[in-house]
Amino acid sequence: MRRVSILLLLLGGMHLIGPIGTAPGGAPRQALLTFGFLILAAYTVGEIMMGIGLPKIVGYLAAGILFGPSGLGTVTREAIYRLSPINGLAIAIIAFLAGAELDWRELKQRGTTILKMLSVELTLSFAAIFVLLYAVRGWVPFLRDIPAIEAASFSALFASVAVIHSPAVTLALLTETGARGPVARTTLAIVLIADVAVLLLFTGVLAVTRAIAPPGGEGHGPSLGVVGWEIGGSLLVGVLIGGAVALFVRYIRGELLMFALVVAFLGAEIARLAHVETLLTLLVAGFVTENGLGARGLEFRHAMERSAAPVFVVFFALSGAYIAVREVALLWPVVIPLVLVRMVAIWGGTALGARWAGATADERRYVWLGLISQAGVAIGLATVVSEVYPERGAQLRTLFLA
Repeated sequence: MRRVSILLLLLGGMHLIGPIGTAPGGAPRQALLTFGFLILAAYTVGEIMMGIGLPKIVGYLAAGILFGPSGLGTVTREAIYRLSPINGLAIAIIAFLAGAELDWRELKQRGTTILKMLSVELTLSFAAIFVLLYAVRGWVPFLRDIPAIEAASFSALFASVAVIHSPAVTLALLTETGARGPVARTTLAIVLIADVAVLLLFTGVLAVTRAIAPPGGEGHGPSLGVVGWEIGGSLLVGVLIGGAVALFVRYIRGELLMFALVVAFLGAEIARLAHVETLLTLLVAGFVTENGLGARGLEFRHAMERSAAPVFVVFFALSGAYIAVREVALLWPVVIPLVLVRMVAIWGGTALGARWAGATADERRYVWLGLISQAGVAIGLATVVSEVYPERGAQLRTLFLA
């Protein structure tokens, strides 16, 4: 009840102070006010959701839907647009933290088993989602009434996002349950390595899609050399950024909390200026930093997690605010089969991969359950698509969030 009262007070205060944004030159103030409101309101809704046994991220998304243009309208479309730089910063942080979760020693120890399970599961999931979405393209807004080759490329783009898992949710569940056995370790390793594999897959599919259907109706897509640089350059720039961060943290004892945010912001800007993929660049940077620092790397990762908390709250709330509820309601006939097919494909792919790899019976039976959830990285990838293709990408993200 106390949290509901806080929400009502925040909502009332927002409606009292909100009119300052309508005055001449008030838009920046309105955006700043909205930022503060979303931090407090979305966090409060997240706490309410946690109290009834749901993840906080569900609360952040729900707050965005409730207070966004499709709900009460407290958060306006103009404010959402002005807060869009938050998306880029959040995506950079998500990618860096995902890379930082990869332990080189664990990869060397169980690499073959993990790769066999992962390769079968990802291949089967990608193929199943792609085939289903392409088959029902007449009911999907961003696939309807476009050439077959473009429909195939956008179906592949959606599938490349839909196959990803959630390191954040998996880690939270393992922490909550105290699980430390072989099933837990295998599940976590698959989830983390899948991030790298899916980012490579997504980068390649996005490049092909841009070549087939250039953004903004351009006459040609990126050349093969440009695509190669986007992938290879991302690896190179990521290694350089990660090495520089590792050296700084190792030899300079300073405040890590703010430095962690600066790393994410500068990393995203360097990737943009170098014309490489931000997600892949920051993921590599996180991997190099974490494995190059040892115990100090864990300290830096925890600093970034703490400093990123308000950014994540606003990012997921904005993702919820982007959702067009009426469009989502029309998509349920497509959404339900997609969810079911994805779950069955993950279960079947994991079982087949585990049998091929000679994994234990428990791993064959239970690992797939840890691969169902999706969260930050997946929403980040969907956001990237919406930035490249504003209209189709927004519809793709709506379907994905649904």
